[in-house]
Amino acid sequence: SIKESQNKERLITAMDGTVKGEAIMQAFHNSEFEKHNTEAKEKWGQTPAYREYEAKTKDYSKEKWDALAQGMDQILAAFARCMETGEMPDSAGAQALVKTLQTHITEHYYLCTKEMLSGLGQMYVADERFKNNIDQHGAGTAQFICDGINAYCQQ
Repeated sequence: SIKESQNKERLITAMDGTVKGEAIMQAFHNSEFEKHNTEAKEKWGQTPAYREYEAKTKDYSKEKWDALAQGMDQILAAFARCMETGEMPDSAGAQALVKTLQTHITEHYYLCTKEMLSGLGQMYVADERFKNNIDQHGAGTAQFICDGINAYCQQ
């Protein structure tokens, strides 16, 4: 289906950046999906992370993709709430959310090492499309998550 294809595109786009060391799991809604899918597969199709992603997700139903997208959205919203309550990115609450994010990615897509996680954090703020999508949860959320990931990866 188109929706399932779009969800796959989001993840493949994220994989593209992750393998580069500058990516994020939560992707954006736009008409660039097919282009990103093709680019990601061309550039990173032979990497272990991409192969793992393809193997893990090949039988995902539309409902599974939707549930995973909703799960990611809930994690991002939780980061926004954490930030809004005045917690710092290196606080216990924020660090627990970083671990939740890392676990979500590893369990459903590919092994999210600290190096890959660090790349995700960088992409949250470096790519305006991703930053704007994340900041829909609250202005500054992308930077807060990036800073939280940086603190987590330095442990």
